Amino acid sequence: MDPKLYRLSRRLFLSDLGRGTLAVAILGPTAVACGSSGGDGSAVPSTTAATPSSTTGPPITTEPGPIDTTGAELAPLEWARVNLDFVSAYVLVRGNEAAVVDTGLAADAAPIETALDTLGADFSSVNHVVITHLHSDHQGALRPVLEAAPSAMAYAGTADVAGIESPRTVLGLDDGDEVFGLRVIHTPGHTPGHISVFDPDSGLLVAGDAVIGADGGLAGPDPAFADDIEMANASVSLLAERDVDAVLMGHGEPVESGAGPLLTDLAASLS
Repeated sequence: MDPKLYRLSRRLFLSDLGRGTLAVAILGPTAVACGSSGGDGSAVPSTTAATPSSTTGPPITTEPGPIDTTGAELAPLEWARVNLDFVSAYVLVRGNEAAVVDTGLAADAAPIETALDTLGADFSSVNHVVITHLHSDHQGALRPVLEAAPSAMAYAGTADVAGIESPRTVLGLDDGDEVFGLRVIHTPGHTPGHISVFDPDSGLLVAGDAVIGADGGLAGPDPAFADDIEMANASVSLLAERDVDAVLMGHGEPVESGAGPLLTDLAASLS
């Protein structure tokens, strides 16, 4: 059994204890994701306050098991949106370490580099690149991003790994794994291996295409681009079980606060 390090904050512990179980998330198949959002390629920085949590031991390194490799305390999480016209990627920074979630469909890594710069980071700080699913508008710039970030490990949902085009090994993530202090939620339906990542301390959810932005709020996954729309809709309910405050998605404007009730209402409308 591969060792894994989990940082379980008091907030997440109470949430999971009350439910008696952890939410599950999944990924999906192929094609290009949907949705539209105007933008000029600019990065919009934001910060979410996080209460530091502690761990019982030093970070553990294992291959190929994906684990959190941050220090004993989680620093506050900052994020910047990489707005690439119809799709968005995100840069997350904790202290001196950075992660990239999705890369967009770009010719080079320049948009990601610009977002890192807005947060006072650069590619030497990037140790993790997480791809939420295999659609080309979310993984298209993975090669130049990994070439610019030689220390970064690449990850995707286990069921989508085979569809990721990468210059080096992509590690499979499963529900409950943790990377960079982010809890992995398997949210299948849009693709079989679709994942979302959640910061339990701040309530920040990076949802990929599990939900989309609409009129300042949230909408369900687009059936035109879902491998299994019933499963995709069920995955929204999994996200609604979490104590979410902000949602960053691949298509549409991020909901920067108060997203929990919106997710709950959306899940109820899709059930």
